[in-house]
Amino acid sequence: MFDTLSGRLGDVFERLRKRGSLTEDQVNSALREVRVALLEADVALPVAKDFIEKVRSEAVGSNVLKSVSPGQMVVKIVHDQLVELLGKDRIPIRLATNPPSVIMMVGLQGSGKTTTAAKLAYRFQKREKKKTLLASLDVYRPAAQEQLAILGRQAGVATLPVIAGQQPISIAERALQATRLGGFDVLLLDTAGRQHVDEVLMTELSDLYRVASPVETLLVADSLIGQDAVNMASGFQRQVDLTGLILTRVDGDGRGGAALSARAVTGCPIKFVGVGEELDALEEFHPERIASRILGMGDVVSLVEKAQESFDEGEAADLAIKVEKGTFDLVDFATQIAQIRKMGGLDGLLAMLPGVGKVKKQLDSGAINTDQLVRQEAIIRSMTLKERRSAKILNSSRKRRIAAGSGTTIQDINRLLKQHKDMQSMLKRAKKMGKKGLIPNNLQGLMPPGFPSQ
Repeated sequence: MFDTLSGRLGDVFERLRKRGSLTEDQVNSALREVRVALLEADVALPVAKDFIEKVRSEAVGSNVLKSVSPGQMVVKIVHDQLVELLGKDRIPIRLATNPPSVIMMVGLQGSGKTTTAAKLAYRFQKREKKKTLLASLDVYRPAAQEQLAILGRQAGVATLPVIAGQQPISIAERALQATRLGGFDVLLLDTAGRQHVDEVLMTELSDLYRVASPVETLLVADSLIGQDAVNMASGFQRQVDLTGLILTRVDGDGRGGAALSARAVTGCPIKFVGVGEELDALEEFHPERIASRILGMGDVVSLVEKAQESFDEGEAADLAIKVEKGTFDLVDFATQIAQIRKMGGLDGLLAMLPGVGKVKKQLDSGAINTDQLVRQEAIIRSMTLKERRSAKILNSSRKRRIAAGSGTTIQDINRLLKQHKDMQSMLKRAKKMGKKGLIPNNLQGLMPPGFPSQ
């Protein structure tokens, strides 16, 4: 997300930083490029114009132009305005003081609303230990209620039983009763969507809102919708008291204009972003962290949080022992690959590290192939346990068999074996240098589990 905007802004600000001083004309020229970058990222024109005017009013002041590093000052101003535009502070989901807390999901058909409801329920139940009930009020889309029931089973979350022919208002009333009788903490109502905002949809949502009295009404919007997000968000905002936004499919959108536009138009905070199909692929939205990512400053805090969520302490302890003994085999290597993929892959990790914009461009252009991780996992899975434990026995015939079983080439296998050997060598050198190894102090805690770090 925001890859297009980040790349364009990175080029603009790199030129600004190289200048020892700045004139007002140079600042204005840079801001024109920033405006074009925003529009190319599918930010709505009124939002882009307002943003540029706010930045200009601060960036052309004497305090900036006469400062020691005017280029850095302009970048800071843009960063601060981005934070302001994205919502300033992280605003979490509100829950009622006295359960149950009713949360209503609204949005257009095809926005990923049903999947997002299941992801949110999974998050409440697993992370926050809240007993959660899912209820589908969509009686129009074929099999919509059955879809939510299937997702609920996958998430381990209870869903309201389907009664054929029952209408949305009656379903909502039955869901509220079941929530109270069942002692549930949270009720998630998945409402019906339409191809566009229409009077029938809004009338139904208004009626449901009165019946359910939700503590949160969340608009689910597809980030790929671009500038149409403005009209869509405005339509819902006029009819329903929106309290927050959830953007879906941000992993497939390099522009990010929907996030900037919808937030500015509705005034509602973006609470979550969907970053994949898996049930745990729902991330909290932190405006300041996102602004830093856009400007290439990285997001180390989110990286550490991802590492803490992804790494298994038991596996880390076992791996540490193996590293100490020098027995880091292909089974352990596969574990590291799985952990990296779980954290969002190489591109996801690089996006969170400061100062790696150029490396990220290499990654996107194919110089560093993220699909390589998938191939490497396939190769290791195609090996026997004996082969994984001892790579030395991999002769030509074994490699041919593994290549055929994994859909890869012998060259891919040799590349994997070399990387594994290089990692073994690095770990041995780190061990000889003492437990501080080869890791700089500022990266302690960011390395894979089991890697010598202290």
